[in-house]
Amino acid sequence: MNFKFNQALMFTATSLSLLIAGCSQSNVTNTASSPSKETKSKTSKNSIEIWPTLDIAVKPDEKIEQRIADLLGKMTLAQKVAQTIQPEIRDITLEDMRTYGFGSYLNGGGAFPNGDKHALPSDWVALAEKMYQASIDDSIDGSTIPTMWGTDAVHGHNNVIGATLFPHNIGLGATHNPALIEDIAKATAEEVLATGIDWIFAPTVATVRDDRWGRTYEGYSEDPEIVRLYSASIVKGLQGRANSNFLGERQVISTVKHFIGDGGTIGGDDQGNNIADEQTLFDIHAQGYVGGLTAGAQTVMASFNSWKGDKVHGNRYLLTSVLKERMGFDGFVVGDWNGHGQIPGCSNESCPQAMNAGLDVFMVPTGAWKPLLENTIAQVKSGEISEARLDDAVTRILRVKLRAGLFDKPAPAKRVLSGDKDIIGSPEHRAVARQAVRESLVLLKNHQQLLPLSPNANVLVAGGGADNIGQQSGGWSITWQGTGNTNQDFPGGTSIYQGIKQAVTHAKGHVELAADGKFTQRPDVAIVVFGEQPYAEGNGDLDNLEYQRGNKTDLALLKSLKDQGIPVVSIFLTGRPLWVNPELNASDAFVVAWLPGTEGGGVADVLFSTENAELQHDFKGKLSFSWPKNPTQTNINRFDKNDTALLPYGFGLKYGEKSTLGNALSEETNSDSAQAISSLAIYDRSVQAPWKMALVTTQKSKTVASSMLENAELKFRTIDRRVQEDAFKIDWLSENAGQMRIYHDFLQDLRSYTEANSVIQFDYFVNSPINAPLWLQVNCAETCTSDIDLRAHMQQQQTWQTLSVDLACFTQNATDFSKVGIPFALRSQGLLSLSLSDIRIVPHAANKADIGCPTE
Repeated sequence: MNFKFNQALMFTATSLSLLIAGCSQSNVTNTASSPSKETKSKTSKNSIEIWPTLDIAVKPDEKIEQRIADLLGKMTLAQKVAQTIQPEIRDITLEDMRTYGFGSYLNGGGAFPNGDKHALPSDWVALAEKMYQASIDDSIDGSTIPTMWGTDAVHGHNNVIGATLFPHNIGLGATHNPALIEDIAKATAEEVLATGIDWIFAPTVATVRDDRWGRTYEGYSEDPEIVRLYSASIVKGLQGRANSNFLGERQVISTVKHFIGDGGTIGGDDQGNNIADEQTLFDIHAQGYVGGLTAGAQTVMASFNSWKGDKVHGNRYLLTSVLKERMGFDGFVVGDWNGHGQIPGCSNESCPQAMNAGLDVFMVPTGAWKPLLENTIAQVKSGEISEARLDDAVTRILRVKLRAGLFDKPAPAKRVLSGDKDIIGSPEHRAVARQAVRESLVLLKNHQQLLPLSPNANVLVAGGGADNIGQQSGGWSITWQGTGNTNQDFPGGTSIYQGIKQAVTHAKGHVELAADGKFTQRPDVAIVVFGEQPYAEGNGDLDNLEYQRGNKTDLALLKSLKDQGIPVVSIFLTGRPLWVNPELNASDAFVVAWLPGTEGGGVADVLFSTENAELQHDFKGKLSFSWPKNPTQTNINRFDKNDTALLPYGFGLKYGEKSTLGNALSEETNSDSAQAISSLAIYDRSVQAPWKMALVTTQKSKTVASSMLENAELKFRTIDRRVQEDAFKIDWLSENAGQMRIYHDFLQDLRSYTEANSVIQFDYFVNSPINAPLWLQVNCAETCTSDIDLRAHMQQQQTWQTLSVDLACFTQNATDFSKVGIPFALRSQGLLSLSLSDIRIVPHAANKADIGCPTE
C-alpha cells in the first residue's frame, strides 16, 4: 500500500538513532565520543557510559544550597525521616501532620477531601490550607518546614468535578504538536493551583512496546523520539521555563514517571519484568527522561516494574548510579503506591533497601506510614541506613521545596489562583482541550469520501459511547478506574453526541440519538460511537488485541445499520490500537478518537463541513502507534525489521485522500495462537507472580508472606513434597471457616485459556476425612459462577493425586474470562486438613477433565 505521510514526521532510522542516543550538544555533555568495550557489551552491569550526562536547564544555586545546609544542621533524626514519608489523605489526620510534619502527602485516584466525590474547589483549598498550617506548626514536632501535596493530574485535574479533561496521552501523541502539549500543561497547572495543590505526578513518559499493557493510553507513542519531545514540552508547561517563569505563581512541580522501563515489560504485564539489554533500556525507555530532566523536572517517580528481575524501587544502579550520579538529576525520587513493599525482603512497613538504593520519598498509603516511619528511624540509628544517605534524601527534598518557593510563598489559601472556581473548566482551557480533540482524531478509512458530512443531513447517532462523557474520558477520570460516573459528574463537559447535536441543529439539520440504533426516522447517515470501557493500570491488561472478543455487540450494531443500506461512520474510543478488522469492514468511514476527555464537541468540528459545504477542520492526527493486522500482533513498533502492521506509524488520512482500506479485510483471528498456548503456573513450589496467596476469614484477610500463617479459623504452612517447601498444607480449624485464596490485585485477562478448552488442575493429599462440602472457586467479576463442591471427587489415599476441573464450569459464557481476580480458592464447610501443590491452568484438557461441565 502507498501511504501519504506528513513530511515533518519522516525521520530515517539513522537520524532517530542519533537523536535518541542523547548526543545533542544542547542537552548532553561529557559523553564519550566512542563507546568503550564495556559499553559495547550490552550485558555488562557497569555499562555506565551508555548513559549521558545531561545539561539540565535548572542549575544549582549557592544561596539555596546554603539554606539547605542551615536547615539540615538543625533537624532532628525524626524530622528528617518525616520528610521522606508521604501518606495519603484518607490515612492521616491534621493532628498526625502536626505531630510528625510529613514532607509531603498525596491523594490517590478516587480520594477526595472529606471523602466527598463532589467536593468543591474551596474544599480542596481548605484541606490544603489546614495541612500546610499543621506542617509548619512546631508546637509538637519542632519543625516549620512546609509540606507539599501531590496529585495524579494526568489528563487535566482529573480528580476534581468540573475540571477540563484533555485527551489522554495516546491521543496527544497523534497530534504531533509539542507546542499544544505545553499549552495543555499550563492549563492543567492552573486548575491544580486553583485547588491549593503544589505538585503533579505527571508526565508519564513510558515508551509503550506491547499494546496489551493496560497503561498504553498513558504513553504518547511507541516512538521514543515523540516521548522525548513531549516530555520536555509538558515539563516546561507545568513548571515553567528555567530562564523565565520557573515554578512561579502559575506553575507546579512536575514528575517524570515511571523510572524506568514500565512500557517494555514482558507481555505488557503491568508491574512486570523488563528484560531489555542496557543499551535498549536507554535508547527506547529512557528518552522521556532525557527530555524531561533536561527541561528541569524536579521529581522522578520510581517504577513498579523490574529490570531483569530486580525491582526498580530497590535498584541502586538505576536510581543512584545512573539517574543521580551519571545523568546529574539533583531533585528527588518518589516511590509509587507502596512500591517499596514489593522489593524482596521488604514490606510496606519496613524497607531500608529502597532508601539505600536511592529512593528519597516513600509513597506509603493504606495506613502503613507510622510503622514505616518508626522502622526507618530505627534503621538509621542502627546504621542499616546511613545518616549520609538520609541526609542526601532530605537535601534533595528541601532543594525542590526551596526552588518551588514553598518556604516563601503565601499559604495555599492565599496564593494567586487558590479557590478561583472560574479557573476550573474555564472556557479558555476547554478551548485548548477542544483543539486537542480535533488534532488527535485519526481517519483510518473514508470509503467513497463519505466524510465530511453535511450538517443539513438527517443524522442518527448510535452506540454506547455516543452520550457518555465517562466512557470517552477513560480511566483516571474522577475515579481511579474511571468507572461509576455519569454525565452529571462532568459539569461543563460535552459528550460526542451533544457536540454533533449542536452542529446539526445549528444548520437546521435533524439529529436523533438511539444507542441501540433503532431510529424513528430513516437517517441519511449513522454515526456510531463505541469502544473500550474505562480502565486504569492493572485492570486494563489484555492477553490479545481483539476488540470485544467473544461478545461482538458493537459489530452487530454496525452490521444491522449497514444491512439497511445506511452509510456508517464509526467513532472508535480506545486507549490503544486494537484489532478491529470486522468493525472496519462494517464501516464506510472509521475515525479513531482515542479517549478525548470532556470536550467531545471537537469530534463534530472535524466530521462536519459548514452549511456551505466548506471544510471547518481537516484531519491532522497521525498514528503514533502502529495498528495491528491480527489480534496477536501485540508488539509491532516503528522501525521493526519486519513491519507488517495493517496501518503503520504515521498513517492518517486527510480529506480528499484516497482511502486505502477496502471492505474485505481478513477477519481471521489467528486460531493458531490458541493451539500454541502453554500451561499457566499458579503455584509451582511457591505462588507464581503476579499471583499472591491470602487466608480470608470472617474477620479479615491476611496475605501469606512467610512459610507459616495461622489464625482462629485457618492454618497455613509450607511442606516438603519432592524438594524443600514445594507444597503447602491448609487446615480448616472450625466449621464454615475461611477461604484459602490465590489472587491478584488487578483483574487478569485469561480468555485464551477458555478458548483453548482448559482445566484448572492441582495435586492434593488428603490428611483427614472430607466430611463436608469443599468448595472450589474461580472468581472473574460478574462473569463467573462460583463454588463447585469437590468432595465427591477427592479420594483419601496415602498418595498424592491430581484433580482437574473444566474452566467452563465457572463461566456463564465460556468465552468470557477476561476479568479473573481469583484463579483458585478453596473453602471447607467442615474441619479438614489438606495438602496442595502444582496448581495450574492446562490448555486442551477439558475433554479429559475429572469434573466436566456442559459447554452450552
